[in-house]
Amino acid sequence: MTITQDPWETLHTSALLGTDRRPLPATALPLADAVDRSDPATALLELAALAAVRRRAGALPVPAAEPPGPPAAEDTRPELPEPAARRLAVLLSGRTGGSSSGTLANLAELLPQWLGTARARGLRPPAALVPGLLDAARARSELRADAAALAGPLGRWLAEQNPDWRFVLRTTTPEVPQQPTDDRLWHEGLFAERVTHLTLLRRRDPAAGLELLRGTWSTERAEDRLLFLDALQDGLSPADEPFLEAALGDRSKNVRATAAELLSTLPGSALARRMAERARAAVRLAGTGTHLLVTPPAECDAQMQRDGIAPKSPTGRGERAWWFGEVVAAAPLSVWPKSTGLTPEQLLALRVGDSIDETSSSWADDLREAWARAAVRQQDADWARALLGPAPVPPGRGTRARTPRATGAPAKLLAVLPPEERVAWTAAFIEVHGLGEAFQLLGACTTPWTPPLSTAVVTALARAAASGAYPWSHSGVLGMTERALAPETAAAVEELAAGAAPDSAWSETFTRLAGTLRFRAAMLAELAG
Repeated sequence: MTITQDPWETLHTSALLGTDRRPLPATALPLADAVDRSDPATALLELAALAAVRRRAGALPVPAAEPPGPPAAEDTRPELPEPAARRLAVLLSGRTGGSSSGTLANLAELLPQWLGTARARGLRPPAALVPGLLDAARARSELRADAAALAGPLGRWLAEQNPDWRFVLRTTTPEVPQQPTDDRLWHEGLFAERVTHLTLLRRRDPAAGLELLRGTWSTERAEDRLLFLDALQDGLSPADEPFLEAALGDRSKNVRATAAELLSTLPGSALARRMAERARAAVRLAGTGTHLLVTPPAECDAQMQRDGIAPKSPTGRGERAWWFGEVVAAAPLSVWPKSTGLTPEQLLALRVGDSIDETSSSWADDLREAWARAAVRQQDADWARALLGPAPVPPGRGTRARTPRATGAPAKLLAVLPPEERVAWTAAFIEVHGLGEAFQLLGACTTPWTPPLSTAVVTALARAAASGAYPWSHSGVLGMTERALAPETAAAVEELAAGAAPDSAWSETFTRLAGTLRFRAAMLAELAG
């Protein structure tokens, strides 16, 4: 029996080995006799073309695909206005809408703001743009919640057809909540999906979330247990205390430390009471009432270690200073006014001395830093306000300029204050100190920034340009301004661009920023309808 070899396979072999090593085969292809074989390479391509046509002509139709099932559920939300839909197409494509690419910020950085605004307005994108929206969210996980909410029922239907978009089915949003009894994701999902599932469940039903975690706790890896504990911050209450107390005996020191930190935010917890007792022993008001006396712990006993305090300092500080800071940071801040009768402002104004040498102030910074950590951990606005001190006042208004009193990172304390207060404090700081130390403070302020804060930032940029500084010395703040400045400041930025030296770095920077602000203003106006 003779087996006839497929002409395509023989040509494929000749192409791989080379016509000098494997001569062109004789074939029964139609018109093959008309091929000029004097040039083997050209002849090989011509024969391959004939073989390809022959293969396609003889192809049989494939079976019809199964219907995709019922159509997507009806989406009753109003569709985006047409200009807003065109803008979304531009943002998804990364194009600049006809402008020079150097005159606008990276449009990908503006997409989160567009999505958040459209979602807040309860709009839906045209069906033709939903695939592009899901592709963008697949590449950028921070977009997924907004993208899944905007895509709505159609997005979930498409995700059932395309495995690349399956993240939509695992994304829970208020618009499309998961069924409370559906815990398959917890048992079968990827780690990040499980954390998200637990976090959202805790927001909806803290007791159910705790019970879910309790059911698998003993089988979880230490690094996973650590992040699952973080998820308990949502809805944290005294009902979680028994579970967290048990976690103080975990074999992982990081898990123990996290459990202790969570318990320290529950003022009535047993751990908080133990820390309060230690803190009162470490800091007391002198009999004269003029200063505080510090007696740091002499050792880190077994009970302190169980409560999350490491016996060895991981920071390089002295061990007694480390133990002291950990105790004070974990004690309820209410301890100090109750035990001394003084307000946070009055306590911070006192001199700090050593119980051995009352004239020493070596513990003052340690005490203030520990109080600052406690204020952030316990979200205590009164203490955060006292630690920050009054907003800076420019010289020439009757006083000299003041700087923040807080030890450590003032931005963390600032984040504890109400949004309006954060903005006012940051604007005053920038007015006095400029932008050199303002990056983290601005990051604590809600975006987009209010017009007063935006005006303070633009004024500071003008001062920086006039001083001869280079734009890249403020690159971090400039990156934030493109997506956070109030669009109403576009005219002021355009004036700065016009006043800068032509073709200078500041001229280019201000022109780009003004163009981005105009783009954002149009973008938000389109979404407003």
